Amino acid sequence: MKILRRLLVVGSGRSTSKSAISFGPFNFATQTRWMKPANTAQTRLENRTRDLKLDRLTANRRRLNLILNLHRLVSARKRGPFVAIQSLSKLAPQAGIKTLPAGAFIRKYPHIFEVFTHPAYHNRCFRFTQKFIALIREEEVMIAQLEQDSVTRIKKLLLMSVNGTLHLHSLRLIRDELGFPENFRESIIRKYNTDFKMVDLEVVELAVKDCERPYMAAKVEKWREKEYKEKWLSEFEVKYAFPINFPTGFKKEAGFKEKLNNWQRMSYVKPYEKTNIVNVRSCGGVERYEKRAVGIIHELLSLTVEKMVRVERLAHFRKDLGIEVNIRELLLNHPGIFYISTKGDSQMVYLREAYSSKGCLVEPNRIYNARRMLLEVLLMGSRNTRGLNLEREVQEKQTVIVKENENKSSMVDGDFVIPILEKC
Repeated sequence: MKILRRLLVVGSGRSTSKSAISFGPFNFATQTRWMKPANTAQTRLENRTRDLKLDRLTANRRRLNLILNLHRLVSARKRGPFVAIQSLSKLAPQAGIKTLPAGAFIRKYPHIFEVFTHPAYHNRCFRFTQKFIALIREEEVMIAQLEQDSVTRIKKLLLMSVNGTLHLHSLRLIRDELGFPENFRESIIRKYNTDFKMVDLEVVELAVKDCERPYMAAKVEKWREKEYKEKWLSEFEVKYAFPINFPTGFKKEAGFKEKLNNWQRMSYVKPYEKTNIVNVRSCGGVERYEKRAVGIIHELLSLTVEKMVRVERLAHFRKDLGIEVNIRELLLNHPGIFYISTKGDSQMVYLREAYSSKGCLVEPNRIYNARRMLLEVLLMGSRNTRGLNLEREVQEKQTVIVKENENKSSMVDGDFVIPILEKC
């Protein structure tokens, strides 16, 4: 009885606390159910092996997109390509700038923003530097020059589609990723009317169907051919394989290598082949259907300029390309092929084989190089680089030469001038 009283006293003393007694003389026979750890796409996304290089690239790209959004808003103003700093607080949320005050955001990037005093209103304003504007113009010129590449990308996407049609809304969402001009509907689709035909206001198809299908090959086929010739691998090992590149620190469970080898050898309907009805109930039907979806997403990412795209925008291609699966779960199931970065307010998927260990493209293109220059200007921050120092030295030399010429022209024969500021 004394022992029971002591237990009751301890229980009454702890009754005020939030946590109850786990075990005691009155509940020792109660069965406790232990929940299994959840294995969902969200938990796998949180517990995945991180790639710090690609995460850092995602954060930098997000900051650059905020600045480009602000540039579009400022350029569209009728008064001129400048904004008063007082009214910037109203314009910044429209561009997505919410983490920093508008003034601090401008002071953070002096190589992009230039602060000046308005000559008429005498208030402080800002505008974009000529160097930054020149880089944006250079990217636009590159996109216009590579118009034929955009035509080829649209053809490949149409050949991958189930019915040979695509919605323009889906293409418009990844226009920047594919390197299309802003008015690609008029400048590309309607211009090349011998290649494309508008079925509806927002649906496009090939003018002549399946004429180029035998000549189209996926990007991964070049890698397979290289592996077959250089590494002397058998066709059985390479014909349906994908390049695998796991991030540093990736843990492989028991039997993982055998499952991966079996998946690499498994056949599937390739992206540019005519889709046949896949019997899901047959042996490996679900796996073959998912592997075809992996091949389509792999080819779609290969067609982009920077080999990356937002995950939520891939969902708009599910019906047209025949990948009606949980896309995020599919990407997480193949960490050696894709990588999802969650830095910022959106999830970006990268093609792992396209990036080196330094976070740069292995095979850069002209549009990527132009965008990389914009990113380098952003990463300068408030640092005073040698390039800017050279520009200032040239400007100072020019001003000195102009002053010397003015002094020589103002001097008359017989005048005596004492150079007071010569040593200053």
